[in-house]
Amino acid sequence: MSKVAVVTTGGTIASTRDAHGISRPAITGADLIGDEQTDVELRVVDVMSKDSSSMTFADMDRVRDAVADELKDPGLDSVVVLHGTDTMEETAFLLDLHHDDQRPVVFTGAQRTFDHPESDARSNLAAAISVGLDISSHGRGVLIAFGGSVHPAAGTRKADTCSLDAFRSVHAGPVLLRTPEPLPWHPISDIRVDIIAVYPGADRVQIDACVRAGAQGLVLDGLGSGNANPTIVEAVRDCVGARIPVAVTTRVPSGPISPVYGGGGGGHDLIAAGAVFSTDLRAAQARVLLAALLSDPDLVDLEKEFEQRASLSPVRGSL
Repeated sequence: MSKVAVVTTGGTIASTRDAHGISRPAITGADLIGDEQTDVELRVVDVMSKDSSSMTFADMDRVRDAVADELKDPGLDSVVVLHGTDTMEETAFLLDLHHDDQRPVVFTGAQRTFDHPESDARSNLAAAISVGLDISSHGRGVLIAFGGSVHPAAGTRKADTCSLDAFRSVHAGPVLLRTPEPLPWHPISDIRVDIIAVYPGADRVQIDACVRAGAQGLVLDGLGSGNANPTIVEAVRDCVGARIPVAVTTRVPSGPISPVYGGGGGGHDLIAAGAVFSTDLRAAQARVLLAALLSDPDLVDLEKEFEQRASLSPVRGSL
């Protein structure tokens, strides 16, 4: 009999609505699975019960530790993680950065609460279990199975607030990704990385405030192909001079970024100021990557590591 660990963290998939229509996590893993007899042994591990909008780096560390503990069982075939959709992309990516096992870890959740008359909770759970047991999923790292689609964790983000197929990958169509060696595990709960929005007329107020608050790294959610303005570039230069690394991404939903613009505030100028480019990862996952790299006391070349892990190279194949 196949054996799957189901790690629960809360989210819409484990939520019910009260008399006012407000959704809150209330359902345990055992309730989600029910008493239906299957040919798969399911082991429920209730880690927390949170709306994923309340997740912290410390919570993500706990999820990673729970999954790692389950994978110590040599008889286990896969792990399914039930998670809220708001921050699923961050937690899944953190686990993917450190996943050093051929057995798949599959994240899923729901857009409709467990008690919704047309809930997608159990169908997504069943699909995630099936993906985890599919031999073609082995060696693919951490996956997100949601709404009939399967995505690699890296480069995947929530793209729709209500669609049942809510997630999209940075690459069009299903692909396999060349992935570097897993990072050594270090908790990120004590690492502060802030995201700075770039917009027309943006000044350095946000950057300076985050630095004063103790930010150890920053992510610029830039314009276009990774651009800002001269004021932001100067602030980035000051951060890098103070050993606070800055990663650049874009608010544009799809496509890689490239430092091709000058003019005092373009991507070329940001690189010259010492920033690193997050070629494919958007701000949420770039923040997780920067925190994971900063947590490693033995890190030698952050720029090289960031370039290697934030540039997702598609290869032939499908998930």
